[in-house]
Amino acid sequence: MQAQISFKKRLGFLVLGLVLDAAANALMINSNLGSAVWTASGVNLADALHISYGTTLFGYALLVTIANQFLLRRFDARMFISNLIFSLPFSYLVNFFAWLYQPLQLDQLPLPLRLLVNLTGLFGVAVGVSIYQRANVIQHPNDELAYLLRFQYLHGSAGWGQLISYTPPVLVMLGCWLITGQLTTIGIGTLLALTIQGFVIGWSDRHIVPSLKHHYSF
Repeated sequence: MQAQISFKKRLGFLVLGLVLDAAANALMINSNLGSAVWTASGVNLADALHISYGTTLFGYALLVTIANQFLLRRFDARMFISNLIFSLPFSYLVNFFAWLYQPLQLDQLPLPLRLLVNLTGLFGVAVGVSIYQRANVIQHPNDELAYLLRFQYLHGSAGWGQLISYTPPVLVMLGCWLITGQLTTIGIGTLLALTIQGFVIGWSDRHIVPSLKHHYSF
C-alpha cells in the first residue's frame, strides 16, 4: 500500500513539474529575450529546413529517445515509449500557455521587466524539470538525456549533465547559422539556460520539495 501511495504522489509531482515547466517555457518565449536551448535550436532548424516547428520537435524527440537507449546500454521499452508519450502533451501545453500570455504583451514591457520575466521562466523551467526528474514516472527525452548523463556517467552532477546534454542542440544551431547566416530566438535567456540551468536544477533538488527523492529506473 505504501508503494502505491508513493507512486500516486510521484504521479502528482509529475503533473506539477510538467505544467510548471511548460508555463515557464512559455514565459521565456513570450518575453522575447531568448528561449530555452532545445526550443531555440528547434526553431532555427525549422527555419533552415523550411519545415514546421512541430515536425522539428517530433524529430528531436525521436532521435534523442533513440540516443537515450544507447546511453542506457540496453533496450528499455518503458523508457522508450514514455519519452515519446511525454513529448506530445508538453508541446501542446507550451503552446497553450504562450497563447494564454499573449494579452499581457510581455514582449512590450520595459527591458528590465522583460528580463525579470525571462529569468522567472528560466527558474521555473529548472524547478519543473527537477520535480518531474525526481518523480521519474515519465520524462521528456531531452531531460532523460541529461538525467542519464548525470547519474550514469557524471557522478550525479546536475550542472555537467545538463551542460553536456546541450551539445547536440548547440551543434544544430551552429549548422543553421552556417546555412542561413542568422539565428533567431537566441538571447540572454538562451545563454543563461546553457550555462546555469543545470546548476539551478541541482539546487532545486535540495531545496524545492526536498522530501521528493530521485527514483532511478536504471
